[in-house]
Amino acid sequence: MVSLAVRDLLRPMLPMIVVLAIPIVPFLLFGERVEAWLGAWRDHPPAAPIVAAAVVLLLATDVFLPIPSSLVSTLAGSQLGAMGGTAASWTGMSLGAIVGFAIARRYGPGLAGWLTRKGDVRRTAALVERFGPLLLVLGRGVPVLAEATVLLFGMHGLTWRQFLPPVLLANLGLALAYSLFGELAQRYHSLPLALAVAIALPVLMVAAFRAWAGPGDSQKPSPVNEPNLP
Repeated sequence: MVSLAVRDLLRPMLPMIVVLAIPIVPFLLFGERVEAWLGAWRDHPPAAPIVAAAVVLLLATDVFLPIPSSLVSTLAGSQLGAMGGTAASWTGMSLGAIVGFAIARRYGPGLAGWLTRKGDVRRTAALVERFGPLLLVLGRGVPVLAEATVLLFGMHGLTWRQFLPPVLLANLGLALAYSLFGELAQRYHSLPLALAVAIALPVLMVAAFRAWAGPGDSQKPSPVNEPNLP
């Protein structure tokens, strides 16, 4: 009976344990190689303009590609400092959101069907019904939700005046937090651990958001019309 109770208690936690182990296991198995690579990067870093350009380019494609923005921004802070990393990360995040929003406004449901899964759009539509444009801030650091929200609001005609302020401010907060974290990690020679945390943190944010917001699917019809996806 005790073993069954323990198993029932741990079962919901297993997916989270597995996901959190993903960034940790490589550091345990290949810690020396990671340390050596990071040491070489630290001793002979690329020029700051090259690092900044790479950060902007990577984060600008985040809405189209699975770029780990938390990891990129933390690395940016470690190489460019908190202010430089914040500037590069904020620029890249904002460009990605602006491009995704503009294209979604132009091409609508077809774009969402290509970039996101139908279930993601449905769950995001339920959250949009509940939170409105505030979701652009609440979900900005949550993987998948951040991109799906930008696309969904673009498809359903949110104005640029409603879209830009919350997104730009939320991006600034995220960029500053991760860049400052990266600078501190570099200063105290704990960058490998910081990178592992930067990978795991968004997973925890997904779990926290789901626990706070409740189920994403709504049983009631949403006033935000769900696009007809293939």
